[in-house]
Formats: sequence, C-alpha cells, structure tokens
Amino acid sequence: MKFDVSVALTWILFLALFPMAFFWLRRSWRILVRRDFAEVALKRGESPPNPEKYAPYALAINLIAGVVVAVVIAGVVLGQLDYATWSATAGSTLWCKLLLDFALSRQAHGWAKGKETTPKA
Repeated sequence: MKFDVSVALTWILFLALFPMAFFWLRRSWRILVRRDFAEVALKRGESPPNPEKYAPYALAINLIAGVVVAVVIAGVVLGQLDYATWSATAGSTLWCKLLLDFALSRQAHGWAKGKETTPKA
C-alpha cells in the first residue's frame, strides 16, 4: 500500500470539521442560552467594554458557521457531497467566520489610538 498525501490531507480536513463545529455551536449556545458574553469580540484576550451589545452578531456568526459545518459533515457521511463541494464549502465557511470575527472584535474595541504624528511644542 502506497502512502498518498492528498488522501491524508483530505482526512485531516474532514476530521478537523468536528471540533470546529463543536466549538462554534458551543459558543453560540453559551451566548444564546447561558447569556455568557465572555468570548464575545475578544481582542488580545480581552472583552470589549459592552460585550452584550455585540453578542447578537457573534451569535449569528458562530451559529451560521457551526450549522454550515455540521451540514457539511452530515453530507459527507451520507455520501451526498463530493470532495470539491464539501471542501470548498468548509474552507469558505472557515475563512468567512475568521474574517467576520476579526472585524467584529475590531469594531467592538474601536480604533486604537496611535502615536501622534506631530511633535509637541
């Protein structure tokens, strides 16, 4: 039996979908049911001053991404999705979630005050 790198990477990608879906759905559960805003819009590990304001957006991002990945997992297991479809869907979902989380955290924390460009007199 010959080792094929592409088959190994396919399995790694598929198995990585399970913890991603679990963590994203768990985070949405914590926001929706437990009203725990500790992980909403984190920037360098710190919550914004008013995380409850941004909780609905974080809930939507995590819930949509978690459901899409769970549907992809079910589609692969049931044989309904081919490799090109499920890998593109999973990859697009991952990147969209990461970018939206980044944008939300930056929006929640505001713009960082940079150094002054003009010297003080």
